[in-house]
Amino acid sequence: MTRKLIAALLLLFAGTACASADSTGGSAGSSGSTGVTLRVGDQKAGSQALLKAAGLLDGTSYTITWSQFTSGPPMLEAINAGAVDIGGVGNTPPVFAAAAGSKIKVVLAYRQNLAGAAILLPQNSAITAPDQLQGKKIAVAKGSSAHYHLLSVLKKAGLSFKDIQPQYLQPADALAAFSSGTIDAWAIWEPFTSQAELQNKAKLLVDGNGYVNGLNFQVAAPGALEDKSKDAAIRDFLTRLTRARVWAANHQAEWAKVWAQETGLPVEVASAAVANTVATPIVIDDSVVSSEQQMADAFSAEGLIPGGLKFSDYVDEQFNDIVTKGLQ
Repeated sequence: MTRKLIAALLLLFAGTACASADSTGGSAGSSGSTGVTLRVGDQKAGSQALLKAAGLLDGTSYTITWSQFTSGPPMLEAINAGAVDIGGVGNTPPVFAAAAGSKIKVVLAYRQNLAGAAILLPQNSAITAPDQLQGKKIAVAKGSSAHYHLLSVLKKAGLSFKDIQPQYLQPADALAAFSSGTIDAWAIWEPFTSQAELQNKAKLLVDGNGYVNGLNFQVAAPGALEDKSKDAAIRDFLTRLTRARVWAANHQAEWAKVWAQETGLPVEVASAAVANTVATPIVIDDSVVSSEQQMADAFSAEGLIPGGLKFSDYVDEQFNDIVTKGLQ
């Protein structure tokens, strides 16, 4: 499998609800979903932009309303509250949401290139190894994929969160802090990784290789899955997303142009980010569940979430056939 196909379309900003609602609809799609409104949580240059770029946004028998979030945890809060039916997040938000007893179901998985996950240092930093992070101010979005990346890096260096000064910041605030020199390191994902490296001359301490599983998910509200019409709409939506991700892997230049337009980032930044973040859809099998369980156990051991979480309770594998059909 090529580097292109194992990279994941990283969900940009992991979660505050700033619900900008757009809607699309058409006459085709699953007939069982006719007249349904599917409420989708998204991020800037996320699923909506991807589907549009791939030519797969129109022609649904149902209406889509889009709500934009800046990071995964708040998106899952909206799903738990019944305000959103489905949305995409990284590998860590479902762990934190499940630990809080949220009503969520992981329904589709993707695997990304681990190079997009990064612990970045300012250009003039004297830090050369992870064990030198001790005592340092490190920015990270709480409950995001970067949160586990940082935990994993610290653990392998013989450190814990008690040994650093975590600065829990959303990406935009963390970028400002990084640019002003008020933090010593930044745990982050694309496109911020490429943006900081190209525009701020940031140095890479480590990427995700050897530290994280590279998983991203679509997560649904159980109530939406129990509604036959919405379940049919979700199946069609996930089918389109799977096809769109395959398209993105093979049309990186076109996708990068759309991403640049959607984010306002320079094309060179978007191109670098896309190379790291096109995603391979994968089935949710025992290895996926086990990997997430290991993450949950690690957060629990660190005292960051309660113990006793059984991640498999928050998984629904009914859409696995979409992946196998979509990659044929």
